[in-house]
Amino acid sequence: MTSRRGLLKLIGGGVVLAAAGVGGFVALNQPSRAAREAWRTAGQETEFRRRFLSYALLAPNPHNRQPWLVQLEGQNALTLYVDLDRRLPATDPFDRQIILGCGAFLELLRLAAAEERYSAEIAMFPEGVPDMGGRLDARPVARVQFTAGGAEPDPLFAYVLARHTNREIYEPRDVETEKLNALAAAGTSFGLTARTCGNDQTAERLRDITWRGHEMESLTDYTMQESIDLMRIGPQEVAQHGDGLTLEGPVIGLGKLVGAVSREALADPQSAMFREGLDMFRARAASARAFAWLTNDGASRDGQLSAGRAYMRLTLEAAVQGLAIHPWSQALQEYPEMAPLYREVHELIGEGERLQMLVRVGYARPVVPAPRRGLDDLMMS
Repeated sequence: MTSRRGLLKLIGGGVVLAAAGVGGFVALNQPSRAAREAWRTAGQETEFRRRFLSYALLAPNPHNRQPWLVQLEGQNALTLYVDLDRRLPATDPFDRQIILGCGAFLELLRLAAAEERYSAEIAMFPEGVPDMGGRLDARPVARVQFTAGGAEPDPLFAYVLARHTNREIYEPRDVETEKLNALAAAGTSFGLTARTCGNDQTAERLRDITWRGHEMESLTDYTMQESIDLMRIGPQEVAQHGDGLTLEGPVIGLGKLVGAVSREALADPQSAMFREGLDMFRARAASARAFAWLTNDGASRDGQLSAGRAYMRLTLEAAVQGLAIHPWSQALQEYPEMAPLYREVHELIGEGERLQMLVRVGYARPVVPAPRRGLDDLMMS
């Protein structure tokens, strides 16, 4: 709900728009097309490894940090590193989510290679494995060797450009059991087990847990600030950075113009914008009609990479089935304030294993793809 002062500002902004031209303002505040260029040019690179990488960089990853650095080696190999400046120390203190994002990248790289009948042999942490209780370091995450004629195409690859994280309110429509079974089958891979639930008592409890996890992250100052620091407000900022969390569209543009949308307001729990943001996500959490989750033993960094690979397959299968999917895994995070919810969700659905991903599933209107940096931004000299 907009405050009286905010309403007056919006009225004033409307006067400005009336003078400047509503059509032009709306056009200038549409989601940045330039920031989505990678989705339109995937597959157009001449060199085969760069061509495969042009698809891999479309992989889902936490906070859209795109924490990947790649070194081409010899004629048929590459090494993947984590950009250590793109980690999430507040919400991901042990870099688990960052590793999952690397796993998704590697699986999409493998699928792109297989589409041209190249095999991609992935050696995980070839120079040593970072400690599970510590942080990542400069050692490589994976080394990949390509061999022509060594693989068969995977049908999931056809849905790479259709896969998008969908954060909208989901339709009041239950997800068919056969579609949930297809998600579970796709995600049960690389040593991970995928489970799902429809609109039942488990889903009711998960709607509550996922909402409280979101609320906890929002009301904990240092975790909320991490998201605010990565917020790109308006198409110019989105195009400038090509990553992070986006606030775009004419309404956001008007709010920014009159000062109602700002990082300061986002960080202030007493502001109308902060409260409206919570209300918006509360409605999205309540709209979930189904959930999917991934578990393994949680004992190794290799298992985290494998979880990212399994999640990549699950998200592609969601696109096959015409389903919207939205990671809602705050309750799985490992900072102190989240510990009670971490225990609660594991007691509910963990079955004695480590939950690696928890997502809501349903039907929703299509969304624009997330911004992506260009391939050259990932390449090491």
